[in-house]
Amino acid sequence: MHFQTGKKIDFDRNNKFLDKAKDAQKPLLTETVVPQKLVTVTKGKGIDGITIEASNQKLENLSHIKLGKGDSIILDLGNHHVGYFSVEISSVGSPMDAPLFLHLVFAEQPIEFVKITEPYDGALSKSWLQEDYIHVDQLPTVLKLNRRYSCRYIKLEVIDTSPKWKVVFHNPTFEAKSAVSLANIATFKTDDDQLNKIIAVSAKTLQDCMQDVFEDGPKRDRRLWLGDLRLQALANYASFNDQNLVKRCLYLFGALPTSSGRITSNLFTGSEPIPDDTFLYDYGLFFISTLFDYYQQYHDKETVKDLFLPAKRELAQALLYLNKQNLVELKSDWPIYVDSGNNFDKSTCATAILIYALKQFISLGQVVNEDMTDYTRKLQDIVEAVLNNLYDKKTGFFVSGKNKEINVASQVWMVLAHILTDEKNQQLMAASMKKFYPFKDITTPYMYHHIVAALFESSNNELAINLIKKYWGGMLDLGADTFWEAFKPDDLDFSPYNNLAINSYCHAWSCTPIYLLKKYYK
Repeated sequence: MHFQTGKKIDFDRNNKFLDKAKDAQKPLLTETVVPQKLVTVTKGKGIDGITIEASNQKLENLSHIKLGKGDSIILDLGNHHVGYFSVEISSVGSPMDAPLFLHLVFAEQPIEFVKITEPYDGALSKSWLQEDYIHVDQLPTVLKLNRRYSCRYIKLEVIDTSPKWKVVFHNPTFEAKSAVSLANIATFKTDDDQLNKIIAVSAKTLQDCMQDVFEDGPKRDRRLWLGDLRLQALANYASFNDQNLVKRCLYLFGALPTSSGRITSNLFTGSEPIPDDTFLYDYGLFFISTLFDYYQQYHDKETVKDLFLPAKRELAQALLYLNKQNLVELKSDWPIYVDSGNNFDKSTCATAILIYALKQFISLGQVVNEDMTDYTRKLQDIVEAVLNNLYDKKTGFFVSGKNKEINVASQVWMVLAHILTDEKNQQLMAASMKKFYPFKDITTPYMYHHIVAALFESSNNELAINLIKKYWGGMLDLGADTFWEAFKPDDLDFSPYNNLAINSYCHAWSCTPIYLLKKYYK
């Protein structure tokens, strides 16, 4: 895995925008969650063949379950939650002649209990693994963990006490946090039970990612990514409709561009917002898209007027990467994401995403009464270049790269950019599904979202519905309470980071069926 580093990047800081971001912040809601039952890990239908079943021990007898060296229990919260764990602990037997050494593991999926015991070889820091080792010198006590966790299951493992006494747990409690409540969601239902389940899990996924900002994943990273924000905001409009949280995130990105105007791909939002030194071509352009979608939802001209200049400067940077043919030619200093899979050429996607964002920028310019003549002309030049150089009229597919590769992502983004007629777009996506499905190089719900969106946008509604049911329904079949960061139906052991323990099983960009179905399902 390649990590971008940029030690000499100069960032601007717009305090007015930061103040507006702070004004839009609101206290998080708290829900007190008590475990539903005790469970054990077993073989079954789940990720890597690992699942959960009810324990022979009963939760109502918890205060009578005595645990010594090597003993453990697993609490099941009944659903996925994000927040803080506490539990009362006491000793039984002889006087406490040694500290309690306790190991706690917090898991979104049962597979984490297995993988966390194995040597770690993942590409991301081991410090993200959700476990705690704690010494307790005096009992009884109430153990309150200061660190926030994202989980459904909590394992309490006694590493050691002493041979003379054992430990007992009482009143385990989880204080779940979110910016929104499921009680306040604008619910809708289809006539399909599986789709309704997918909608419900999408809402839960989004809720747990909506914290002080729209986090990409509450287990790992825990930061504000622009690509995730765009999709989360759309899902939010179709469900919780929290305007302030989207507004806050837009102002945070608008406040912290580089001195040249490029917008970072993500922000750290702890004690104060810090822009990361990671830049992705498509994510930067999605600042424009997110602002455009926000205006479409709320018609908030003041915010558009404020953030139009950051959008304009970001677009100016993106346009610098057009070559003499008016096609995007990316360099190593500004790569593109599109999907975690890298076994396909992404250059045509880059040009399509530029067209997509440029159209939205022109619309925003009309809102603030700015002359869009030059941008309209540039858009026409780019579209003409695409049709002359990237569209193969014989096959009906768009090609990408020096080898004129034909891949599904290029077709999807060109359909979303709407440069062909509606009839040709419909034919293109129908042909793409025949040619490429099942997809071999697509690894994330992020890219699957765009495939489904392109199917809907091209009036291939039945294909879109079937893909949602097969892909997101596939996660449900494997025990998903919230939708995952990465999922390859043909490779259930897949991890973008080479270790399933570090995968995020509640991830922002996977929540979009609630948006797609509300917008397109008839």
